[in-house]
Amino acid sequence: MSLGVLNNISAIYAQNNLNSTQSSLSKTLQQLSSGSRINSGADDAAGLAVADGLAANSTALAQSSRNASDAIGLLQTADGALSQVTTLLNRAVTLATEAGNGTLSTSQLSSANQEYQDILTQVNNIGSTTNFNNTSVFSNTARNFFVSDGTSSGSTTYTDTIGTLTTASVGTTAGTAAATTSPTVTNGTAAAYASSTGTAGTVTIALNSTHATDTFGGALTVSYGGNNVSMNIAAGTTGANLVAALNASGGAFATAGITASLSGSTLTLTGATPTGSGSVASNALVAASSGNTFAETVPAGPAGSGQDLSAIALDTSDHAKTVLTNLTTAIADVAYQRGSIGANINQLSSAQSVTSAEQTNLTSAENNITATDYGQAASDLSKYQVLSQTGISALAQANSVQQEVLKLLQ
Repeated sequence: MSLGVLNNISAIYAQNNLNSTQSSLSKTLQQLSSGSRINSGADDAAGLAVADGLAANSTALAQSSRNASDAIGLLQTADGALSQVTTLLNRAVTLATEAGNGTLSTSQLSSANQEYQDILTQVNNIGSTTNFNNTSVFSNTARNFFVSDGTSSGSTTYTDTIGTLTTASVGTTAGTAAATTSPTVTNGTAAAYASSTGTAGTVTIALNSTHATDTFGGALTVSYGGNNVSMNIAAGTTGANLVAALNASGGAFATAGITASLSGSTLTLTGATPTGSGSVASNALVAASSGNTFAETVPAGPAGSGQDLSAIALDTSDHAKTVLTNLTTAIADVAYQRGSIGANINQLSSAQSVTSAEQTNLTSAENNITATDYGQAASDLSKYQVLSQTGISALAQANSVQQEVLKLLQ
């Protein structure tokens, strides 16, 4: 190798290696001081993307667990209030049983009734003042408790409706009803169609319900081709059987060329392609005749539909017996509500346990990607410290080599 002074190649090599060593040493010290293996996107771009996604999922799971905890707190507040209501109602049962005895004097009955009325007042107070986070618990409105699995697509909304709590309707649960109605058939906008359209026309009939288990019965009449087409629907017919009856081969509607279908609470009747001339075809399907009704029976609501305790006082022995019957029903209704609330508490507790387990696993996975391996980092620190020292020494030696050129010129 020839001697020269224009470029010190050995020094350049030594300097490059020293720079690389210093960069690695700096990164190792950063990992040791921060506790994180990835401190910038340059450290591990792919790992950073995965870790950030896991962190986002973990954050969502943590909040979902808190959501479930809040929901459980609300439901437990309602359950605790209803527990006290049950205690009050049990005392009222004692009073009603006592007042039902014919040996009580008028003043004794008055005293029993006074305590009974006080109990009803307290029940009303519990219903109106029990709140969670400044929101009334017994509001008879649906509450949605959102619990996510940490992703945008995986989530569950748990809905609970806690009914009203007043002595006029102890144990009322929202959405329960028991009624048999005969709503007037309502016609849609397609009461008729013109022959120029060349397409089949329809009439829609609202049945005033979206309950899949509703049963129907009554007469259904429409005007088609200038004639009334009628059919008596047997009482108790369900939605699916209703359509089957209207479309039955040989039936009045099927023979007339009318096809029936049911979607939710909407009955749709479809006629054949129009024939004839004029703005309304000769066989146009038109609105149901005015005044026709189509009976609809809504199934009775479940236990918990409510009991009025405010209508009758404990002022006579006979009234006391009626009050006792009402109280027994009210206690059962409250128990039904508490059971429903308890089931939702268990469901939310289970969801909370799942989210907590998922969060733990995601946090562990994120930690495996981002956390500093101190054993490895400490070993790297020792290596780069030695390399740094030897690199500096090598650079000094490379710089001193060119000093030998001066000896040749002496």
